[in-house]
Amino acid sequence: MADKPEKMKARLPRGFADRSAEDIRAVDKMMATIRGVYELYGFEPVEQPLIEYTDALGKFLPDQDRPNEGVFSFQDDDEQWLSLRYDLTAPTARFVAENYDRLPKPYRSYRSGWVFRNEKPGPGRFRQFMQFDADTIGTPGVAADAEMAMMMADVMEALGIARGDYVIRVNNRKVLDGVLEAIGLGGDDNAGRRLIVLRAIDKLDKVGPDGVRALLGKGRLDESGDFTKGAGLDDAQADRVLLLTAPSTGDLTDTLVKMRAAVSGSERGAEGVQELQDIGAMIAAAGYEDGRVKIDPSIVRGLEYYTGPVYEAELLAEIPNDEGKIVRFGSVGGGGRYDGLISRFRGEPVPATGFSIGVSRLMTALKNLGKLDMSDIVQPVVVLVMDRDTESLGRYQKMVSQLRQAGIRAELYLGGAGMKAQLKYADRRGSPVAVIQGSSERDAGEVQLKDLIEGARQAAAIADHAEYKEARPGQVTVPEADLVAEVKKILAAQAADRQ
Repeated sequence: MADKPEKMKARLPRGFADRSAEDIRAVDKMMATIRGVYELYGFEPVEQPLIEYTDALGKFLPDQDRPNEGVFSFQDDDEQWLSLRYDLTAPTARFVAENYDRLPKPYRSYRSGWVFRNEKPGPGRFRQFMQFDADTIGTPGVAADAEMAMMMADVMEALGIARGDYVIRVNNRKVLDGVLEAIGLGGDDNAGRRLIVLRAIDKLDKVGPDGVRALLGKGRLDESGDFTKGAGLDDAQADRVLLLTAPSTGDLTDTLVKMRAAVSGSERGAEGVQELQDIGAMIAAAGYEDGRVKIDPSIVRGLEYYTGPVYEAELLAEIPNDEGKIVRFGSVGGGGRYDGLISRFRGEPVPATGFSIGVSRLMTALKNLGKLDMSDIVQPVVVLVMDRDTESLGRYQKMVSQLRQAGIRAELYLGGAGMKAQLKYADRRGSPVAVIQGSSERDAGEVQLKDLIEGARQAAAIADHAEYKEARPGQVTVPEADLVAEVKKILAAQAADRQ
């Protein structure tokens, strides 16, 4: 007997995820809300391809043995290196530089799409995920940055997140650079130590002030026994950095005083503090100083291309995560000013600022908060197939067509099973109504309509099988001419019950 061919194993690549109909609809609904806020602010949609030249993304190949460092890359037939985009900002910079003369300035646009990271996947870390960005290009002053922060606050509230359950935190990269400059960590030679300092500040919520101090000094031994090497700062240098992370009274004046002390001696740092003061004034004038938007010197954005104000949207509510544990969800988006990114292509400064929302992360938070109600999604009415001759199938198709023309989602059962299995199929689909017409109903010019939602509710209260057969819960017989009107009536009653 011949050996059976070996079956291929179906397996999902690590770091990627399949998406269900529920997830897709939830994302679409959430993004429609976000899009509405962006449009309200005057932003216009635009889209760039998933693939860019690798050097345009700012990810230069380290050597020929590691062509995919951080990004997924390949060579085309001209031996040019191409990469899947790792964010939406770098492709936007390329697009604006290439079309600079024909675009209005300032150029206000938004885009959404998949981005890719060639990094080791882990819990909550995917190699493919979706972002939703908005950018203002061509405005040098911080008015654009203040507006971006306020727009993110409006997005949170449009999504149903209550005031007090989120905050938009604003800092300035110039302040951070000024502190590092003031403690002697300026220049290219100290790039590595500067990065360690920034990462240490960014871990304040996780390790606390003492943990940050350890990371600024010799290093930190965590609870698992792993040692993280520190930046090697002395006590005086660490004290200056920690001025930025000291608890604030929430008063902007108090915060700015501490920041000026931290950047003392740095012209760039003082410029950053002044920009934050200006942003604070604009936020107050627009009525957003009530806790929605805060100046917070502890906020650090990781990407090196930020050159000025940076901001982060954080959820403050304690909600269940995917494992059911109650946690403070944290950041769901961030961004900042990147005045140097477009100038790489044009050789002249082009001011730009933008914000990126992590779509999957925000969707998870909204679902866990109960803010993504998908109850208005009605699954298709299923027309059962009782007779399979051509004439009967044509009659069933006519019913489906009438329902669709009335704007009702409907499908004809296209499997080969009997009535019982067809009803089980309709239940699994979450169908609200099943349409049944056998030979006796056809001869009488009638159809049976089975309200599957009401039927399930009534059936739960009937213990006896004989009583169930007698009652036929949720089932009515109506003239075939009244099919559409009666289905509409059932759907309307179901919608009212969901309210």
